[in-house]
Amino acid sequence: MRQRFTFVASLAACLITSSLGAQRTPLTITRITMGAPLAGTPPTAPTWSPDSRSLAFLWSDSGGTRDVWRVERSGGAARRLTRFADSTRAVSELAWAPDGRAIAVIAGDEIVRVDAATGALSSLTHDARGKSELTLSPDGRRVAWLADGDLWMVPLGGGATEQLTHVGVAPIGALPYGTYHRNDVEVGPGMWGGAQPSYAWAPNGRQIAVHVVDRRMVKTLDMPFYLGGAATLQRVRRGAPGDINESRTIRILDVASRTLDSVPLSAPQRFHLVAMAYSASGALLLDRESDDATVRQINVLDAGAATPRRVWEDTRATRIYNDVTSSWGAGGALLVTTDLDDRYRVWRLDPGASEMKPLTPATSDVQGAAIPTADGRAFFFTSTAPDPSERQVWRMDAAGGAATQLTTRAGTHAATPSPDGRALALLSSDDVTPTELALMDATPGAPVRNVTHSPSREFATHPWVRPRYVSVRHINDAFTLRARVFLPPGVDTTKRHPVLFGPVYSNTVRNAWSARWSPLMQFLVIEKGYVVVQVDVRGSTGYGRAFREAFLGEWGRSDLGDLESVVAWLKKQSWADTQRMGIWGSSYGGLLSVYALLGRPGLFRAGVAGAPAVDPRWFGSDDAAIARTPVEAPATFERRAAKDAANLRDHLLIIHGMQDDVVPFHTTVQLLDAFIATGKDVEVAFAPAATHGWAARPAVARYLFTRLVDFFDRWVAGR
Repeated sequence: MRQRFTFVASLAACLITSSLGAQRTPLTITRITMGAPLAGTPPTAPTWSPDSRSLAFLWSDSGGTRDVWRVERSGGAARRLTRFADSTRAVSELAWAPDGRAIAVIAGDEIVRVDAATGALSSLTHDARGKSELTLSPDGRRVAWLADGDLWMVPLGGGATEQLTHVGVAPIGALPYGTYHRNDVEVGPGMWGGAQPSYAWAPNGRQIAVHVVDRRMVKTLDMPFYLGGAATLQRVRRGAPGDINESRTIRILDVASRTLDSVPLSAPQRFHLVAMAYSASGALLLDRESDDATVRQINVLDAGAATPRRVWEDTRATRIYNDVTSSWGAGGALLVTTDLDDRYRVWRLDPGASEMKPLTPATSDVQGAAIPTADGRAFFFTSTAPDPSERQVWRMDAAGGAATQLTTRAGTHAATPSPDGRALALLSSDDVTPTELALMDATPGAPVRNVTHSPSREFATHPWVRPRYVSVRHINDAFTLRARVFLPPGVDTTKRHPVLFGPVYSNTVRNAWSARWSPLMQFLVIEKGYVVVQVDVRGSTGYGRAFREAFLGEWGRSDLGDLESVVAWLKKQSWADTQRMGIWGSSYGGLLSVYALLGRPGLFRAGVAGAPAVDPRWFGSDDAAIARTPVEAPATFERRAAKDAANLRDHLLIIHGMQDDVVPFHTTVQLLDAFIATGKDVEVAFAPAATHGWAARPAVARYLFTRLVDFFDRWVAGR
């Protein structure tokens, strides 16, 4: 049996709390949503120095805004290099210069050069434009970034700011709210983004590949905004499955002449970019996938060529949202994360080959790209092995063979390997430990050295609950389901306790801390005494292709059987009161909550549906991956919760932000109208300026979380 370790800080906190009987202030909704977060400010952006001896990262040791910190690989405590937070300028990105002497950062709206040894600062820009995607040229002499839809540059040593492209067109809406409030034209990511960069330097520093997105042909949506002097309309460009989508093209910028040459690629309104990267020899990888996920194409633009060549293509009609990417390996080979068989695996495509060779095991899923070592002889990857509820880091020879597990500590790990491939920077969390930074040698069994400790002192006084993980056979014997169950601390298992499912969604059964949802879940368990349950419903990763793709067109239908199967298991447990159960979630989770009440009346006493996506006619353009289009699947787009409003027998609260452009607020208005017309009583809580992430703003989260908890206390717990 694999030995499992928890984080030292969490273990110490638990020992102190339990052995000394430390007094604690009870958790409240106000405490978990307002003020300094209990979990502190987690570290981000670990970035190795070019010589692999030091690591820079962004962090606050006091729960405030982030600054630049540095830690040595050889040992010692991390030290704070900057104090931007003292002037309210949060640092959002950093890049280490190739000579190791300087670090470029985005601090507030400025580009600043930081001396990597002393922390001395030199401001390179003085404009108020919002900036993102900071990089340094291969020779380290120039800093580039995106602002106002264009690419900009300034010398690292100081000088005039230069605008490299002139394609940006401002958004059509005036209010900076929502997901779809984006530039009409920009060098930037597609609407639903991803891990790929929006631009990439050629290794010679003379060309830059840029991703240009044009949204001017996308239809518009008007949403009322009520908080001004008078009601106004906020206009955004927003399409649905089957509509004309944004155009996504690749252009090559000549840095000296500022000319942009288009790379000829087919169907720019049908395909989105999965990965873009230059090889050491100057070849450009362009990995694309259709918006409905059915077609994958990998193209390579050779150095000096005008037209890319197609090196690989794959089609499968049953695919849904796809977690795929690719990277360069040694000798011009490509390391491709794809789902050619039952699992997401890394495959190698050698130059000139028409078929790929599988590398990683066929029994687990790879998450993200393979990260090759500098010499190309090996690569690192993150995997669901040996536990689908966790993410562990592995190493493998590029030629194939057995993979070696490097991280063993229970939880979820994201690794940044050092340039020499001999060390890992880890961002890790688990069920009761917020994300922290650690270092380890890239060898099996190497000790893990904790670098940060972010939570407040109060955090250690609370009895954070570790869940149990269970496997449950589906009631129709179709699948084995995975669930995690939180029991209240000191629970009397001879008595039955009310149960809440949520937040329900796919891919929720993870040994990880969620900054948004974990505090609320723990509050419901610790202070309210609920049993809290989450289920990896169909569509989740880690259980094979059939389970993942069974989600296609089946949301709000077959996935209800997944929930029902776990309820059947709960009925056999002495501590679960299955006569007092509730369900809640947001977006797809809100859809699932509504349909659970409409499709399985009596299974749950009450449901809370946040931003419920109950009308597929208003799905986003990317949702073609789970619904296809009205032309391809007309019956799917006629499935609307409003048609089943008369089925409601249980208690329902709908939460929605009125500036939600992902699931427009008017879909809730139409659903409410259907409930009223059929004589059903429902409750609604809305927030005027909230978007799809309705819990993002502290005051709104406090208000809506309070409504959620009070609702369940009334209708589930009977308080």
